Amino acid sequence: MSAAIEVRDLRFAYPDGTAALRGVSFLITAGECVGLIGPNGSGKSTLLLHLNGLLPERWSGGVSVLVDGVAVGPATLAEVRRKVGLLFQDANDQLFCPTVWEDVAFGPQQLGLAECEVRARVEGALATAGLAGFGRRAPHHLSAGEKRRVCLAGVLACEPSVLVLDEPSSTLDPKGRRELRLLLRQIPITKLIATHDLELVVELCGRVIVLDGGAIVAQGPTAEVLADEALMLRHGLERPHALQHLHPHGPEPDLARDGAPRRAASLTPGSGGSG
Repeated sequence: MSAAIEVRDLRFAYPDGTAALRGVSFLITAGECVGLIGPNGSGKSTLLLHLNGLLPERWSGGVSVLVDGVAVGPATLAEVRRKVGLLFQDANDQLFCPTVWEDVAFGPQQLGLAECEVRARVEGALATAGLAGFGRRAPHHLSAGEKRRVCLAGVLACEPSVLVLDEPSSTLDPKGRRELRLLLRQIPITKLIATHDLELVVELCGRVIVLDGGAIVAQGPTAEVLADEALMLRHGLERPHALQHLHPHGPEPDLARDGAPRRAASLTPGSGGSG
């Protein structure tokens, strides 16, 4: 299958000299859902900001990131940003219009689409996000979960080929996390999810990348990597509850067609899969 995202020896340091990324390389094929995990300060958010050209501020001239085969650089930013939809960690950083409708419509409008096409995209994105009828609502009156879904609808309305999410389940209550997992499962495009919510990773991601100190320390099938308790503890993580009773050398959990576990309940009887 073709590569949706390819990162080659990506290195980045902040102006104070702090090295945030130290030679990161990986490939994500079209249609994959991949988890990006690691402790705080490991470089996850910094990495995500490179995928649509928000970083670096100065371009080295080399090719470090490609999206659908297009190298990210000054000449390709508009094209790449149409391909990569980024969901920020804090929903309030992404919501700035008086109504939900205006927020979701903002992206398609910047693409220069006709009004009828903008309207169709907004209605479709709101329906996908479970927010039909929310168009006239004020974003600041919504719950944390609803705000998150408005942000997602705004990204989906631009019809990206890659969806990049930074801690999408943070601040959500258990019901909100369950709804988000169900929603993300129904979105068929390529996804890279940076998160501390390892139950979400187990349920949605067929593969996982572990980042620590700005470098990849492990990557591979989700159940195999996350069941390695020694590895997880070395890098400030814990084996997720869904895998607590899965022997690391035993049979892998029942996998869905995309490689992700069908549900946490199939891994740990009686867990309910709610996270």
